[in-house]
Amino acid sequence: MSAPLPIEVFCYAGHRGEETPRRIKMGERMIHVERIVDRWLAPDHRYFKLDADDGSRCIIRHDVRTSQWELVYYERYQRKEGPDR
Repeated sequence: MSAPLPIEVFCYAGHRGEETPRRIKMGERMIHVERIVDRWLAPDHRYFKLDADDGSRCIIRHDVRTSQWELVYYERYQRKEGPDR
């Protein structure tokens, strides 16, 4: 993916008030977050690496200043079955 893609992200704010992505809307398509793999902070962005219910792994970022979300990485992968996936 060459340029970040604007997306709409629906979050859950936990008891500490931190927003955690739960669903992502890309165009007309809605995907659900199955698992947050990693998260990190940069000076102007918050990043989330996640596994989605469509068999993809995504990295999304939230621009703290503008409150905009972008998809910066998207890859379909072969999902493992069982408890160790």
